[in-house]
Amino acid sequence: MSATLTNRYSIAPRISSFLSYLHLDIATMVLALLAVFAAGAANSFLREQAEANENASIVLAPQLSIQAKQPTEMQVSLTPAMEAALEQVSQRYRVSADALEPIFRAVQSAARQRGLDPLLIIAVISIESRFNPFSQSPMGAQGLMQIIPRYHQDKALQVSVDSPFLDPIANVQMGTHILQEFIRRQGGVVEGLQYYNGALGDEEQAYANKVLAEKQRLERAQRKVAVAANNTAV
Repeated sequence: MSATLTNRYSIAPRISSFLSYLHLDIATMVLALLAVFAAGAANSFLREQAEANENASIVLAPQLSIQAKQPTEMQVSLTPAMEAALEQVSQRYRVSADALEPIFRAVQSAARQRGLDPLLIIAVISIESRFNPFSQSPMGAQGLMQIIPRYHQDKALQVSVDSPFLDPIANVQMGTHILQEFIRRQGGVVEGLQYYNGALGDEEQAYANKVLAEKQRLERAQRKVAVAANNTAV
């Protein structure tokens, strides 16, 4: 009896050791299988991503090439007249030319779209706000071209920016559109300018005269630049 008990107690540690070894082996195998599964899933995900990126590049490549071949109006260089006006305005109002250039590009684009002289738009901005995009009058007119929001909400709906009346580019687009409508409606530039200013009844046409005088100043600046360029070439 004692011998049997002794044998049993001597065998127990061996069985315990074997079971511990067996558990360790099983755990190792499970970890290995999990690692293999994870690696396979990762490779599959990477292959799917690579295929998706390849398909996206195939779709986008023609669009990117078209955009590269067809620059927008805002990317087109300024005309010599607008470059001369930019230099004069920068000096006169002490505003950085780099800050003014996007505004001049927007004016050039909007004027071309509406069939107006871009120097006329620059002259209006000079008189209305002196190129302060955050200018606001006592009547509530806002921005570069001093547009009164309550009268022109329809124009604001046509531009997709926040605070369009204080956004320089959107303000130029809306103001040029409004001025074009007023000129067409009133039958002439002078009358359209007077209507833009809300002074259609002014027989002296003071506002229109002021804007046109500014436009002539800009044109003289452009002629001076052209003459200087010709003299340098000679």
